[in-house]
Amino acid sequence: MEAQQAQGLLETQPLHETDEETVTDIDFTSMISEEEREELKIELAKLEDEISTLRQVLAAKEKHLAEIKQKLGINLMNELKQNFSKSWHDMQTTSAYKKTHETLSHAGQKATAAISNVGTAISKKFGDMRNSPTFKSFEEKVETTVTSLKTKVGGTSHSGGSFEEVLSSTAQASAQGSITGTPLPENEEELQC
Repeated sequence: MEAQQAQGLLETQPLHETDEETVTDIDFTSMISEEEREELKIELAKLEDEISTLRQVLAAKEKHLAEIKQKLGINLMNELKQNFSKSWHDMQTTSAYKKTHETLSHAGQKATAAISNVGTAISKKFGDMRNSPTFKSFEEKVETTVTSLKTKVGGTSHSGGSFEEVLSSTAQASAQGSITGTPLPENEEELQC
């Protein structure tokens, strides 16, 4: 039982608003002697005088500061710029900023490398696709169709050739047809003529 009472006395709990109000409502004047009370009143008056004097000195120094700034041409905007520059510099020299900058720089380098790898992979896939049997078959069909069209339209026949050459020759044949006024066939029926 004594342990519980002792622990109850030792427990500390934070003050709540009501506890703080209770503390301010207690009359301490009955706890101090008349002599101590007079000493405290004197000390209070001295402190109030000192505070008043310090306020006057501070106001005079602020006025002097403003005059010097005016003579030097330092205005509010310049002062804000200087404060911002100093704050920015101070922030950049903190270890947290340096660590964050280093981390973000490292992450940027990794992201750049990853994007480069993705671009390389896409290029490789397109190269693989172009070399695939399906694409080769498609390329051959286009070459055959273009050769057939050129023969029927009256152009010279090129056997084989790369896909780019076939497309280029088709574009040239189309351009020649439009220049000479010979229309190219637009459907299969016209091709059969």
